Amino acid sequence: QPVGENLKYMAFSNDRPIACMGWTSAVWHIGCRDRIISWSPQTRKKNLHLIAYNTRFLIVPWVRVPNLASHLLGLTRCILSPDWLEFYNHPIYLLETFVDTERFSGTCYKAANWIYLGKTTGRGKNDQTNRQNRSLKAVFGYPLAKNFRRILCS
Repeated sequence: QPVGENLKYMAFSNDRPIACMGWTSAVWHIGCRDRIISWSPQTRKKNLHLIAYNTRFLIVPWVRVPNLASHLLGLTRCILSPDWLEFYNHPIYLLETFVDTERFSGTCYKAANWIYLGKTTGRGKNDQTNRQNRSLKAVFGYPLAKNFRRILCS
């Protein structure tokens, strides 16, 4: 069960579910994202709620539709901020996700024009050892506003 702000979407074809997508509050600290935004720790704490994190994206295995994943990402990026505004009374300006590159290449995010931001450190959110304890993930982002950096740093 997601903690904090979250939205879930399902895609259907002829009343049959074919895909689902989950979005939640952003991850607290991602070095590569934070460097691109160039915000201070204080500003990050104040404005982190303006970023949404794609926690789940599943197309059911028996569905074989070319470009479906990038198409769904494109549709979702158009409705996510207005939906977030309706449910949580604020828009979002940046989308982010992690891709486990040991299992996936992130092709659908690349095809949907998401930007590669860098890699995680592989330490997880509850790290206390400063050592890698899980696989590195590629971090992708998608700005929903041209001036997203200015907005997030204000």
